Amino acid sequence: MKFAVIGGTGLIGSQVVKNLNAAGHEAVPHSHSTGVDVISGKGLDEALAGADGIVNLTNSPTFDETSLTFFQTSMDNLLTAAQKGGVGHFVILSIVGAELVPELDYYRAKVLQENILAAGPIPYSIVRATQFMEFIDAVLSWTTDGDTVRLPATPIQPIAAKDVAAAVAEVAAGAPLNGVRKIAGPEIFALDELGRITLSYQGDNRTVVTDPTAGMFAAVKGDVLTDKDAHLAPTRYADWLS
Repeated sequence: MKFAVIGGTGLIGSQVVKNLNAAGHEAVPHSHSTGVDVISGKGLDEALAGADGIVNLTNSPTFDETSLTFFQTSMDNLLTAAQKGGVGHFVILSIVGAELVPELDYYRAKVLQENILAAGPIPYSIVRATQFMEFIDAVLSWTTDGDTVRLPATPIQPIAAKDVAAAVAEVAAGAPLNGVRKIAGPEIFALDELGRITLSYQGDNRTVVTDPTAGMFAAVKGDVLTDKDAHLAPTRYADWLS
């Protein structure tokens, strides 16, 4: 099959392209650098012409209210171009538990993206993943003040980007789910404890202080960002660190 991977040069997209091509498909990466703009619509018709499937891995450049506009506009443009090109399967990547954290603008935007796809004219699949292991350093940086990192004890079930990409590629190459597949890492940690594990491994002398009001994940109530019933990926956090 031929796939157009929008956002195909990023962390997940580049690996999805590699996985699909390794499986014998033809996956073509598209992004700003290849002349495709999901907001203006530039290059979309050409990118999707003749594609059997589209994997949309583009992401909003912001995490605030403007992310809702990004996903509304980009999905409208992509669905129009996909329908025009005769695409038979539309895949997106979303977040486990996003619908349960309406306090976060970005999570509301991802739910909007899911809803637009589900209401659209093209058979679809939604892959919802837990938090990426690759983002833990960024999470630590958000609430670092000198030698102190403040983190809530929010339950997190981190998954490696390579496992996310493998799952997305597998779903894309299969029949449309017209629904959701959830994927998660094999272990659940409190975010503050995950911070301590990470800093210890890195030889970083910063101290993690548990603060239920600190950072973006302070808005998360309970264990909604975890899912024990999800498809569990193989990579454990200690193995990923090493």
